[in-house]
Amino acid sequence: MGVRTGLEHLAMLALVLDDAEMNNLVMVASLRPLAGCVPHAFTVPAEALAFAEARAGDIGIVITDYEMPGMNGVEFIRAVRRIPGLAAVPTVMVTSHDQRSLRREALEAGATDFLTKPADAVEIRARVTNLLALSEAHRAQRDHAAQLAREVAAAVALVEEREREIVSTLMRAAEHRDSDTGDHIARVSAYVGLIAEAMGLSAADIRQISLAATMHDVGKIAVPDAILLKPGALTPEERREMEKHADRGRRILGGSESPVMRLAAEIAGSHHERWDGAGYPHGLKGEAIPQAGRIVAVADVFDALTTERPYKQAWSPERARAFLQENAGSHFDPSVVEAFLSRWTAVQAFLTLGRDDTASETQAA
Repeated sequence: MGVRTGLEHLAMLALVLDDAEMNNLVMVASLRPLAGCVPHAFTVPAEALAFAEARAGDIGIVITDYEMPGMNGVEFIRAVRRIPGLAAVPTVMVTSHDQRSLRREALEAGATDFLTKPADAVEIRARVTNLLALSEAHRAQRDHAAQLAREVAAAVALVEEREREIVSTLMRAAEHRDSDTGDHIARVSAYVGLIAEAMGLSAADIRQISLAATMHDVGKIAVPDAILLKPGALTPEERREMEKHADRGRRILGGSESPVMRLAAEIAGSHHERWDGAGYPHGLKGEAIPQAGRIVAVADVFDALTTERPYKQAWSPERARAFLQENAGSHFDPSVVEAFLSRWTAVQAFLTLGRDDTASETQAA
């Protein structure tokens, strides 16, 4: 039943269901002369439904009797309509009844047309020919839509690849200023992806925010080396100069028509804002801070705390976790902290992998 012949590969299948074998023989004989139509007859509804599920993409018309034991024609039509790919396939009910209530019920179930017993071969072929033409039009429309979807996906993939190239170029420029930048942005991007996933963002949004997050500190390109690479604490004046990197990053990335660059500009300008309004550069508070900025803030601070810098030792992951929990609701959006900590096992695995990679590089050197 599941093997296709060469003819069936090109033709549309007609699924015929009637519990009387003789009625099936008459229907199949009426349909065989139709070019491009291959009938398959069944006497048991369950077997017909199994065939419909297996060959949904090939079925061009469904023809069912009404009066059958176990499942009548209306119930069978409802079951067919629930099968993916058969929601729009023309469906004909064959019945000896001429009751309006029955026809109304069948139409509500998804019937397209009716044949009244006894139907002659000429009428059967005429109606089925018209309905197969409708089915062919639906199939052509479906195939065209699928082709357009593939073309759109290819175009989007090309745009995303170009955007990644742009981001890579910007980040290579940043790495010339600060040797830790490349590792930092990779880690922050990974943490951002975990948070976004935990917060229920779509797969496309997760990819976009993870990529955009890599540019959160691009404004540091404009920070003097004496400040950016200073091993000790910054003076108040140096701190003010350092804080300008957020707004500078927003201006560097702003003005683009690219969604990922617009998101990156938003992140650059907002990832140092605080939930309580005490952050910079604009003192935004609560949900006035863009969600992307709130997500990156948690990822950025966690990585900064757990990484050794010229002016400090690395904190343990547990100490950094406690810091996030203590500052949820003041520095950080509590929902973002909760999302990050809900992926703690993945965070620990990532930290362990990072340490192993660093150790391997050190031994190789």
